[in-house]
Amino acid sequence: MTYPPKSSAPPPGPNLPTLPAVPAQPAPPAPAPTGTGTGTGSSPTPPPTPRRRTAFAEGFDQLRAAATTEPGRLRIIGALLALLVIAFGSVTAWQMTARATAADDVLTSSQPLSSDAADIYRSLADANTAASSGFLAGGQETAATRDRYEKDIRTAAEKLVNAAANADPDSPSTATIAKLNRLLPEYKGLVERARTYNRQGFPVGGAYLRYANEKMQQQMLPAAEDLYKKENQRLRADYADATPYPWAAIALGVAALAALAWAQHRTYQRTNRVLNHGLVAATATATVVLLWLVVGHSVARAGLNDSYDHGVRSLNVLHDARIASLKARGNENLTLVARGAETKKVGDETYDAYDYDFGTDIKALGRHLAAAGKLADDTSGEQPVTAAVGNMKEWQKRHTAAREQDENGNYQQALDRVIGPRGATGECFDSVDKNLHTALVHEETEFKRAAGDGRDALTGLAAGAAVLAVLGAAGAVLGIGRRLSEYR
Repeated sequence: MTYPPKSSAPPPGPNLPTLPAVPAQPAPPAPAPTGTGTGTGSSPTPPPTPRRRTAFAEGFDQLRAAATTEPGRLRIIGALLALLVIAFGSVTAWQMTARATAADDVLTSSQPLSSDAADIYRSLADANTAASSGFLAGGQETAATRDRYEKDIRTAAEKLVNAAANADPDSPSTATIAKLNRLLPEYKGLVERARTYNRQGFPVGGAYLRYANEKMQQQMLPAAEDLYKKENQRLRADYADATPYPWAAIALGVAALAALAWAQHRTYQRTNRVLNHGLVAATATATVVLLWLVVGHSVARAGLNDSYDHGVRSLNVLHDARIASLKARGNENLTLVARGAETKKVGDETYDAYDYDFGTDIKALGRHLAAAGKLADDTSGEQPVTAAVGNMKEWQKRHTAAREQDENGNYQQALDRVIGPRGATGECFDSVDKNLHTALVHEETEFKRAAGDGRDALTGLAAGAAVLAVLGAAGAVLGIGRRLSEYR
């Protein structure tokens, strides 16, 4: 058997098909490294996920797209106008409610409480004066003096109850009121002991009365004065809340009117229509609210300022004058009760302590009366102050005469010149107190009139502003809606 050589051609036969040439294939891509490694077994990194847009961004894009068309712009303008008018009415209602509340507090709360605090001081000081006067009379104490003392004690107790009922639990006045309620029965007990021993002729009665006076002068009257000052601070705070101009509401009102005017001018430029009924109605309501706000608050501010300048200031000075007169009378009586037992050294001179304090109180009374005369703005207010000045001068003359008798050893003559039925200093004190009371009643009436006018000027402003703002916003929306209907 023969084999063909390896280099020879294939044997003849049928033609076989020729396969096409296969092009060279590229090598597979190398796998991406995982992490920081270079291994070949890591999987490829997935494509980053697109960040989801916020609702605010989408809303802004929609708003921007809407602003490219006239209907969209009109809708935006209408919404902004309505929002601005509503904001104007809301801020006006809020600020006017706060000011009306403060004005009402001035008239019905803080000023009456300030007067009650002054009455507490006056009642306590007058009770102390009546107690010393009764002690000087000894067994001949008159029923009028005793009744005056009891009436003052009852008045002080009633005013303290009223002050406690109207004071806030966390108010600084609450602790002062509690202190006075605790000290009042202690003082009354000391006075009763002094009277008992005095009627029996025991000298220890004078010691008890001086101790009662010390409790009154060093603890009770300073506490009452502190209460008076705190209530005056509360009154000034209410004035500070009621009188400032509502600048935020005024600024929003001006902005609302400017925006409405611009919207109407824009409508006129695009349609040649002079008036848009809805926008005109919105402008009218905003104008009414703004004028009502400015005029009403200006009238209220003027009334409240007048009540302070011609009411509260006069009342404060008159209360101070009355307190000074009561202190002077109490020290005058105690000068005779102590009989030189209490002294005070001023520089190189030694004085009777109570007589020295009397001189200080009389000088204070003169200053307060001079200030009250300057603040009096009519004859009814000036006349009792002038009369009180005359009473004070006569009081000084009689006191000087009484002191001369006491220093010369004529105790009974000095006593008659202080608490006697005729020509005594007690008559001058009573006249001063009566005239000051008349002036206080007059100034109280002036205060109530002016403060009432100021409060009444704010009546209905907050509610009216809110209602008109809603109507104005509705008018703006309807006016813009009328323009939108032209595009349908």
